[in-house]
Amino acid sequence: MKTLILGIGNILLGDEGIGVHTITALEDKTLPKNVDILDGGTGGFHLMSYFREYPHIIMIDATMDERPPGTVSVLKPRFSKDFPKSLSAHDIGLKDMIDSVALLDKLPEIDLITVSIELLTEGLSLDLTPPVKDSIGEVIEKVYDLLSLKGKQ
Repeated sequence: MKTLILGIGNILLGDEGIGVHTITALEDKTLPKNVDILDGGTGGFHLMSYFREYPHIIMIDATMDERPPGTVSVLKPRFSKDFPKSLSAHDIGLKDMIDSVALLDKLPEIDLITVSIELLTEGLSLDLTPPVKDSIGEVIEKVYDLLSLKGKQ
């Protein structure tokens, strides 16, 4: 089964770009031939075709859930309402897009890996804070765990 690893986030907003930074780190890793990676930027409707093309998507995104920065969680949302209430700055467009895909077709199987961040600051920054940057290795481990579980089903 084809799987897409989709990193979401705005790298200009520091920690909010953790999904994209993780995709960059995955570019140097060995992945199975049936796995593609994509920098999804800030999400939205331009990603809709990927949700129709891939039967399995592993999404990586920041969340402002009041947990310590760098906390990694894995969720299996089935509907947009199952996504964390505070995905990062783009959650409204992403949830709307998922609802739209669900109306048109069957949604792919989605695994969502989130990294907790603090509230966004007003300044622009390309850098991740140390706890969020340190979480990239754990996120990649979770990706590999999800891929190996998928291969055993």
